[in-house]
Amino acid sequence: MQGADDYPGLPQPRRGRAIVAISFGSALVVIDGAIPTVALPTIARELAVSSAVVTNVVTVYQLVLVMLLLPFSALGDRVGHRTLYQWGQGVFMLASAACLLVDQFAGLLLLRAVQAVGAAMVLSVSAAMMRQIYPASHLGTGMGINGVIVSSSAALAPTLGGWIVGNAAWQLVFVVAAPLALLSLVLGRALPDPAPRPHQQVQWLSSGLSALTMLALVGGLQLATHGDVIAGMIVVAAGAALLWLLVRRERQQAAPVLPVDLLAQPAIGLSALASMTSFIAAGTLLLVLPFRLEGVLGYSPAEVGMLLLPYPLTMMVVAPLAGWASDRVAPTKLGVTGLSLVVAGLLLLAAMPLARDEWALVWRLMLIALGFGLFLSPNARLLFSRTPRERTAAAGGLVSTSRLFGQTLAAVLVGMLLASGFADGPVPLLLASLLVLVAMGCSLTRYRLRPQR
Repeated sequence: MQGADDYPGLPQPRRGRAIVAISFGSALVVIDGAIPTVALPTIARELAVSSAVVTNVVTVYQLVLVMLLLPFSALGDRVGHRTLYQWGQGVFMLASAACLLVDQFAGLLLLRAVQAVGAAMVLSVSAAMMRQIYPASHLGTGMGINGVIVSSSAALAPTLGGWIVGNAAWQLVFVVAAPLALLSLVLGRALPDPAPRPHQQVQWLSSGLSALTMLALVGGLQLATHGDVIAGMIVVAAGAALLWLLVRRERQQAAPVLPVDLLAQPAIGLSALASMTSFIAAGTLLLVLPFRLEGVLGYSPAEVGMLLLPYPLTMMVVAPLAGWASDRVAPTKLGVTGLSLVVAGLLLLAAMPLARDEWALVWRLMLIALGFGLFLSPNARLLFSRTPRERTAAAGGLVSTSRLFGQTLAAVLVGMLLASGFADGPVPLLLASLLVLVAMGCSLTRYRLRPQR
């Protein structure tokens, strides 16, 4: 096996074309996940559903993603990473185009689920291909470049979503990512494609158990959010039982769908947990703010998009610098510093009065984004650097699942806060601060447990 420290990456100019292709793929998933946020109040009003129910537009997309990421990661090893990636782009593009015709909430949720199937195919193998694109010595820089793409897409999404909702049919917020899928399909020939393993057995039982576990855990929380608390807790308990069975089964597998072999390593397991809790915190912040700004303070959707814009713009600047620095400085030092800034920013935001003060909001959001930017790329780089190369697809699925499971739980949490009437006050921001402290504790524990030289 080639060492993790001497992999040369793709040769130029193919590397450049592959970076562009994978960038469009990352952008479309981020845009489609983030752009509905600003549109949620309008969708709720146009389709006559409650504020708590409309969050399912976000939750269904993320739920299907977290159900399918790990099974698709295993499938990608068998059929080929590039092949699965391209299939996913095609499915996503067709489902996005069909959203233009939707006029019922149930139909919207169905198409969001199909979009998520395509996005799961893309995300399940994109991180593995990134590790093949970049030389090992520049992996952190590559993560930073991907962070720029993600942040740029996140920067565009709320602003573009606000403009669309204010000037055109809201259905278009789900269609705008389709051209990116087409571009990624065209450029996809340059992507790396490690030899598929056709003789590797597809673990259908493990894949099914993994998907059912995620469905039960998140779906049960959703039931509880919408008032059926007893049924919801029963479903969550069933999900916990399925998780126990899945872990027992996966411990006996050479290449488990649920990567328990990787999670058993403190550097990887704690990094994944820190990533998940930080994304719950970030998702809670970004989901609750549009309701607060539009519903309580009276800003228009376009104004909300502009007010949220400094957050991803700051991430866009910080992410590549943090990725570059993580090739030279211990990722934990960068991450803990960043998470400390996030806690400070969230507490300052929670202390703000419910009054219009654009500058006070903007600089607090920039401080929070600075902190997350210092944490996310170095944390991902550390996780990948500790993963054997033959398990890169599994690690990529784990990274994406941690992020999306965190974002899904954030949508569930915000739905619960909206239903209970606590979303307008400081409670969501205080909860987000506690979650960031958990991520910080994971990072510090990982640092203490690192091998001594």
